[in-house]
Amino acid sequence: MELTRKLAPHAESPEQVQQVLDELEAKDLLSAERFAESVVHRKASRMGVRRLKAELQQHALPAGVAEQALAHLADSAGTELQRAHTLWLRRFGTLPQDPKELARQHRFLTARGFSGDVVRQILKGKALDELSD
Repeated sequence: MELTRKLAPHAESPEQVQQVLDELEAKDLLSAERFAESVVHRKASRMGVRRLKAELQQHALPAGVAEQALAHLADSAGTELQRAHTLWLRRFGTLPQDPKELARQHRFLTARGFSGDVVRQILKGKALDELSD
């Protein structure tokens, strides 16, 4: 869908765009699966599953492609807790000392798509103990 929109101004007709896209798919140069895996691979270290899923849905991929790419994420890139903790360490590194800082850190992790449970574990310091072992 995205490529169709981008190529449409350069083609003489919509059929010509579709023909080019079909040829690319036939030659295995265009793949929704590879695109989804690429998005997940590039952004997994900075985003939680919720945000990645929302981003993949914006691209109107075929059914099941986004879920398959996100399942691959769970298998290969570590847990959601580990990724959130790494991101939190890079950004903050210390537990919040007051409610204002707690809210700031909570917003940061939540905005990046990490679940409330994961955010609470990190901000209570429980994740630090579990990940150190």
